[in-house]
Amino acid sequence: MKTIIPDLLYNFTGLIIGRVYAIKDPDGITLIDTGISLAGKRILKQLAGAGYAPNSVKRILITHAHPDHIGGLPYLVAQTGAEVICSSIEKPVIQGEIPIPRRPSGLRPPNTKAKPVMVGRTVDDGDVIPDVMGGLQAIHTGGHAPGHIAFWQPEREILFSGDVIFNLRKKMNLPWKMLTVDMEQNKLSVKKLVTLTPKMICFGHGDPVTENATGLLRDFANALT
Repeated sequence: MKTIIPDLLYNFTGLIIGRVYAIKDPDGITLIDTGISLAGKRILKQLAGAGYAPNSVKRILITHAHPDHIGGLPYLVAQTGAEVICSSIEKPVIQGEIPIPRRPSGLRPPNTKAKPVMVGRTVDDGDVIPDVMGGLQAIHTGGHAPGHIAFWQPEREILFSGDVIFNLRKKMNLPWKMLTVDMEQNKLSVKKLVTLTPKMICFGHGDPVTENATGLLRDFANALT
């Protein structure tokens, strides 16, 4: 585990693709996303190295139901008994009731369903999860996935942006087109996030930005056409 904010926020190493974040709450650990399928064991191993048993994981928040964000979910839920929290739109995807939404045409991934995992709680735009980080707000940010949500901590001004924006090669980018259901909607979601004026942005792909986050985000949003 790598420390982002001491005694509060961490991420995991060696997950191949994607970022998974761990928040230390009063009652235990909250995870944001779960990486690909092989990530589950690596996450629990790193938590164990930091002194946390599997049952220390109380909640798993999902930004969206793509394989690199929910691949480790079945294993982690089975091992920890954690409550799964996502948007109401992504719930039937995570539960395997409908296929993972794809862009309507062009190069796109195959039509697949996720391995079913039961969702314990849904949150939608503006809803607050009071037991995470002192109050974590869900922000609907559709586009990359229809029910994509970012998470926002207003007092600390920390944004977990999921895949609305990638931060690769030290530069903010839009998510990959072939994996994005509606790119124009995703661009609107980027502009929505600018209004939050975050001090820190934690991405689904790429290193967190901890300096001049609002300025960099605003410049990126202004450059979108």
